[in-house]
Amino acid sequence: MELKIRALTPEERRYTYTPSPQIAWHTGCIGHLRAELDDLGEAFYSRWHDHAAAQTQKTQEFKDEFDDVINALRQDESYGYMLSNRTRLRSHCYSHMEESFGNDREWGLRVETDKYAYLMKLNPHKGEYAVYCYCYVKDWLDKHIQNASKGIRFITADYKEKFRIADGDKIRITEPNGKFEDKYVYYIDDYHIEVSEGFYNNTFHICEFAERLDNSASTVIPLRSSLPDRCYSVLKSSGEIIMLKKGESGYFNTDFPKMEFNEAEQFVTKENEKLGVSKAQAEAMSAGAMFGWDCKAADPASYDNDGRPIAIGRKERSEER
Repeated sequence: MELKIRALTPEERRYTYTPSPQIAWHTGCIGHLRAELDDLGEAFYSRWHDHAAAQTQKTQEFKDEFDDVINALRQDESYGYMLSNRTRLRSHCYSHMEESFGNDREWGLRVETDKYAYLMKLNPHKGEYAVYCYCYVKDWLDKHIQNASKGIRFITADYKEKFRIADGDKIRITEPNGKFEDKYVYYIDDYHIEVSEGFYNNTFHICEFAERLDNSASTVIPLRSSLPDRCYSVLKSSGEIIMLKKGESGYFNTDFPKMEFNEAEQFVTKENEKLGVSKAQAEAMSAGAMFGWDCKAADPASYDNDGRPIAIGRKERSEER
């Protein structure tokens, strides 16, 4: 059996954590294995957990193949014996930084066969679980990720689209008294979403969710992960350097000295660069603070690399309708 192995994409990393039953079914998640190595780094202690798709997809064919996959990663020289002991695992992780999640605790691999995709989260540190392996029906998972890439729609109660956010992004729900909660939202299908925590920790039809907001006189805005938490801008009316915060209306004063307008613009550009804020993000932050975070202009995807608005062609307009 030949295994295809590559680093996880950022979109795939989320599927190395336990999904809800609804998402587990849509993605074909059969279950996951959690394993640890002993103090000497040789033994492999594992435990299996079923997920929703196990009801129909946990066949003998799958079980036999999964055993072969784990054994190959532990015993086959072709795959570097990466799971044979903690030393090998550590060597693999630190020599493949492209697989890192961006921290010192998580590396991710997709191990693929003809029918199944095994998404692995690796941790080489002693005293912690070394391997999480989530097992998916490959075609189900890939189709779900492709559909989710279109974004999650938020609509009014009469089905007019308000905005879209990326799968796994946050929203802010604000009650009439000003109290708000930030929640993660996950794609299930084009008409159903999963909203995390509290009262909304459930699956909703997108119209039902809109109706609940209307009935409670609450509002919702996106908190896009493509936007920074804060950035700087120049107040056009006075040349004052101001701070903008994601999800907040208006602006905040800063202690920067007053400058000529052109000088202030150059200064702000440099300060934003230090924060890792692009021109497109800065323009989107300005639009969100002024016109509302649910407007199209508050999305960095609406701008080019120089912060200029991208014109929407006829084809795109028809698709939006």
